Amino acid sequence: MIKVILKFGLFSLLFLGITAYSQEKKHFTGYSNILQGIIPNQKTDFWILVHSSYGKNQEVKTVGTKKDYTPQTSGFNLFPDENGFFYIVSSSGGKIEYITDLPAVKKFIGKIDNVEEAAIMLTAEGYFVDEEFNDLAGNYSEDNANYYLEVGKLTSKECPYQKKHFNITVSKAKGEITNTKDDGTYIELYNKKCTNNPRLLKIEKKETPKDEPKKSNSSTKRR
Repeated sequence: MIKVILKFGLFSLLFLGITAYSQEKKHFTGYSNILQGIIPNQKTDFWILVHSSYGKNQEVKTVGTKKDYTPQTSGFNLFPDENGFFYIVSSSGGKIEYITDLPAVKKFIGKIDNVEEAAIMLTAEGYFVDEEFNDLAGNYSEDNANYYLEVGKLTSKECPYQKKHFNITVSKAKGEITNTKDDGTYIELYNKKCTNNPRLLKIEKKETPKDEPKKSNSSTKRR
C-alpha cells in the first residue's frame, strides 16, 4: 500500500512539473523572428520575407527558389510607428503576389500553426508585441490546448498617449481567440499640450491666495 502511495505521489509531482514547464513564460525575440515563423496556408513555388528600411531592402527569409520580383515601396508593421516596414513576395502556380498589409498576411497564414502566427493574427486585430516592455506585453506560454499571449494595445494617440496590456487565449484547435483579459494601463504619458494633464488641472484648481483684509484707518478717540 505504501509503494502504491509513493508511486502515485511521484506521478503527481511529475505531472505537475510537466504542466508547469508547459506553461512557462517565454519572451518573443523580435518582429523579424515572429514573421519567420510563418507557415503559408497554401503551397508556394517560393516566398520571401523582406524588410525595407530607408530605401534598403533586406531579404530576411527565403523559402524555395526565388525569381526576380519588384521591390515594394509600402508594407506592414507589427508595431505602431515602427521604422521601416515588411512585405512578403509569394509565388504560387507561377504567379507572383505581393503581400503588403496585415489582412493579406492573415489570409496568407490561414490556419494558426504556431505561437508566432497567433501573435501575427492578434496584430491584425489591433494588438502588438511590445519589445520594450516584454515582461508585461511581449511574452507567451502554451499548453496542449491553447496559446496564452501577453500583448499590448495602443488605446490612445491623443492626450494622454496610452498603452494597455492584455492576456489573450488562442485555441490551438480553432485558431481563434477564446478569452481576453484586460490587465490595465502600463503606459500613460502626458505633455504640456495636454489639456487633461492632471498636473495642469491641479494648478488650475489651486486657489489663488486672497488679499489680507486691510486694517482700519479710523483713529480711536481720546478721552
